This record gives sequence, C-alpha cells and structure tokens, in this order.
Amino acid sequence: MLELILDKYNYWVVVALMLFGLYIVISRGNLVKKLVGLNVFQTSVFLFYISLAKAEGGTAPILTGETELFSNPLPHVLILTAIVVGIATTALGLALVVRIRESYNTIEEDELEDLNIAVMKAEQSGSKGEAQ
Repeated sequence: MLELILDKYNYWVVVALMLFGLYIVISRGNLVKKLVGLNVFQTSVFLFYISLAKAEGGTAPILTGETELFSNPLPHVLILTAIVVGIATTALGLALVVRIRESYNTIEEDELEDLNIAVMKAEQSGSKGEAQ
C-alpha cells in the first residue's frame, strides 16, 4: 500500500496544491490573495495534465524506426497555451483590482460588501423620498 502511495507522489502534490489554492480563495478576503490562490489552483491543474501525459518508460515522440513507447505530447502543448491564457487572465484580474482600489480605496472583500450595502440603502431611502 505504501509503495502505491509513493509511486504516485505527483498526484498527491497535485491534490495538496489544489486544496491549498482552494483554501486561499475561500478563506481570504483580500482580492490579490484570492488571485494568488487561483494561480496556485491553476498550477495544480497544469501539473495534473502533465502527469497524465507521461507514460512510464515512454520517450519523446521521435520516430527512430524501432518499436517504442511514446509519451503523449499533446497535453504539454495544451498546457503551454493554458499558461499564456493564465498569465493574461491574471494580468486582467490585477488590473481590475487596481481599478477597484482606485474607485473604492480598498481591496478587502468585506469592506466592498459593506460599501455596496450602504449604497443600496442610500438608493432605497432616496427612492422612498421621491415617491412621497
């Protein structure tokens, strides 16, 4: 049993990173920390796909004329694309955090919710005053 666990250590690393990233997203109120948690989670998915693509005893898919076991290169190519998309998404998220900070002077989720509730109450009291 222990041998089975040790043979698949990369999957345990994936699960640990995934849980750690999810914990950061759920437990933190700071928007930048949430983006970091999403990036950790995303990295765990990358490692998972790369781990699935590796065949034990497989080589690079270069034809040599001999019968060989090859590792699948397609997931590696897809992960390269996903890394580029992840960087762009993170840049967009950070740009949104900067705009939120400029507009509301905070990046804490609970403070933003409090501001939203205060705005909604002000709008409701303003519409009641107009109706009278």
